[in-house]
Amino acid sequence: MSRSGCHQTERGELRIYESSDEVATELADYIAELSEVSVKERGFFAIALSGGSLISLMGKLCEAPYNKTVDWSKWYIFWADERVVSKNHADSNYKLAKDCLLSKVPLIPSHVYSINDSLSAEEAAGEYEFVLRQLVKVRTVGVSEISDCPKFDLILLGMGSDGHVASLFPNHMVLEEKDEWVTFITDSPEPPPERLTFTLPVINSASNVAIVVTGSSKAETLHLAIDDVGRDCSKLPARMVNPGNGNLVWFLDKLAASKLEAFKCTEK
Repeated sequence: MSRSGCHQTERGELRIYESSDEVATELADYIAELSEVSVKERGFFAIALSGGSLISLMGKLCEAPYNKTVDWSKWYIFWADERVVSKNHADSNYKLAKDCLLSKVPLIPSHVYSINDSLSAEEAAGEYEFVLRQLVKVRTVGVSEISDCPKFDLILLGMGSDGHVASLFPNHMVLEEKDEWVTFITDSPEPPPERLTFTLPVINSASNVAIVVTGSSKAETLHLAIDDVGRDCSKLPARMVNPGNGNLVWFLDKLAASKLEAFKCTEK
């Protein structure tokens, strides 16, 4: 299995692979390893998912050896963002994760924390934060050393072609939210309009954040999110992910990484 490069930068560790299939295999290894370490250290593995192609790339976890070697009973699963739709709706991140992964591995159902789809966006965000605060109190989810924010063992994110992560979109007021852990929007620039999302302080308090990006359509935005291209890009949501006491790893295929300075250096 060939890796085009592994580069440590100010924007985290870049892991660049030949294809999206290799990304999927290496991502599964990475998640399984973090799970093992977290279970040994804390007795739990608290992971937050997003939606989109990221979930299909996690499908390798359903296969050998992970389906047997991962201690699924210790997993506690959350969503870094969710669409305010019913759980069986095609736009639901929960449904996507259930169909691609959760229904295929021996998780404990009560450890899967989906949003309450019978509530309004505002009410669902409030309830989700309340549940999360209870789990932080008993340390099922860790707590940050530098704030009262939850400290997830791993937050998995994709990146949109506009640079959004979770449901944090460019130039949106929720990027400035400092106090709430979970907030909501009703004006998403992408459908559906109503969404819940972790705030930046929560994302940046995680022990590990992995951002997974594949495909040439995101190459230019990825360049703006990672490379030193001036202050104009400082407010790009993907560029604002910076776990202070944690690790940031980017899982990329060659197509997505094609405009990165680090990638161009390895190709010369």
